[in-house]
Amino acid sequence: MKLTTQISVGFLIAISIDVVTTAVNYALDSRVKTNFEFLNRSETIVRNSGALHKQMVEMQSAFRGYLLTGEDQLLSPYYEGERSLPALISEEQALVQNPRQEVALDSIVWLHQHWMEFSHELIGAKEKEVADPRAYRKLFDAQFEQGVENQYNKRIALLFRNFDDAEFAERNARRQALTTSIVRTDDYSLASSILLVIVGAAIAIFLVRRISTRIGTQVTLAERIARGDFGKVKDDKHDELSSLSVSLNHMSERLSRNIGELEKRNTELNQFAYVVSHDLKAPVRGISNVVQWIEEDLAGEISPVMRKYLDFIPGRIARVQSLIDGLLEYARAGRDIVADEEVNVEGMVRELAELIGISEASFVTDNLPVLHTERLPLQQIFSNLLSNAIKYAGPRAKIRVACKEHEKDYEFSVTDNGPGISSEYHEKVFGLFQTLRERSDTESTGIGLAIVKKIVEEHGGVIRLISSAGNGASFIFTWPKKKHGMSEAAAWHL
Repeated sequence: MKLTTQISVGFLIAISIDVVTTAVNYALDSRVKTNFEFLNRSETIVRNSGALHKQMVEMQSAFRGYLLTGEDQLLSPYYEGERSLPALISEEQALVQNPRQEVALDSIVWLHQHWMEFSHELIGAKEKEVADPRAYRKLFDAQFEQGVENQYNKRIALLFRNFDDAEFAERNARRQALTTSIVRTDDYSLASSILLVIVGAAIAIFLVRRISTRIGTQVTLAERIARGDFGKVKDDKHDELSSLSVSLNHMSERLSRNIGELEKRNTELNQFAYVVSHDLKAPVRGISNVVQWIEEDLAGEISPVMRKYLDFIPGRIARVQSLIDGLLEYARAGRDIVADEEVNVEGMVRELAELIGISEASFVTDNLPVLHTERLPLQQIFSNLLSNAIKYAGPRAKIRVACKEHEKDYEFSVTDNGPGISSEYHEKVFGLFQTLRERSDTESTGIGLAIVKKIVEEHGGVIRLISSAGNGASFIFTWPKKKHGMSEAAAWHL
């Protein structure tokens, strides 16, 4: 399965959990909202029920008072209730949604209407009592004295009590349901959040480990290639990184093939260099022998001019031999496999100075360290630089070897008080066969500094020259603290 597909599936799972959680939370929130709205509506229903009952009781009290006293002002609450009750009844009927409550409310309204008819009849008879007292008394005795009015009041009060009790019971049930819904909502929200975090973390860990493993495989292969181990990695995942595995495998295969060919050519070049050097030295020795024979056989016949020419020949022969030896040394520079060891640079350069013939008075060192590195290449560098310094500075040479430690490398310098080198020659002196001495000088082949530059660069350092005519010269090179990748190349004999 491709990595993009795995990532998409992971996101889809997380989104699905989130959608389900949202839907359930919405349903629970809706239930909470419904119960909360019911409680608010129930509060209004109970309040209106109390107002209705109170108004009816006030009407009943006003009715009785009027019948007992006959004072018209006592009917003010009665007529006020008659005007306001229809609105309260309509509002209550709009709020009530329980069928049983609707029946109870309709019963209250029906009884109240009958009570109103009864009360209107008695009030009318009371108002005509002066003109027809017998009619009022007859109606009063038939309705009021026999308890008809009291029965209406009791039935209405009972219906209101039952109505309120049923509403309170429903409200308590809804309040308990609201509490349960809130608790369930909180619990489910917490559980779903924890589930989402766990699933999300699991998906993230799985994808990160999967991708890291795949990338780690590629990095391991790349590091193996960098170390010269040109193997291959098996990849059957068929995802986006598989093409990188294929490319790395192809690169490893091609590098392995090219390295093999280079090693073969390198061996051939080594053999060629030794053969050529042998073949070149043979005729040079032959020329030297011929000159010696001429001098021995024709010693008495050699003219002064011929003697002068013959005296030139040994120097030229020595120079050719030095050039051949220098070329072989340059070809071998940096090619030998050398193990790291502890190198006391101070002791090493002083031994070299003594071998080269530099006096103690002419030689100064400063802050030279103890390194864990290859001894022979570093020794070749200092040997060539010290020889170069004493060669050009002469008997009055003042040579200083110093070191500065940096984070990743050491910076060595070899400074002399010789004639110096003009800036236009700073790059040329590191080339093959480049020398500031006369070509007839057998001591200078122009290869020493080229060998130094080659060794320094193959070990990951750089070399530069600070000098000007008449002001001495300072050769500065860096030597890495950690072994550079080119040393591995040298180990492959490249």
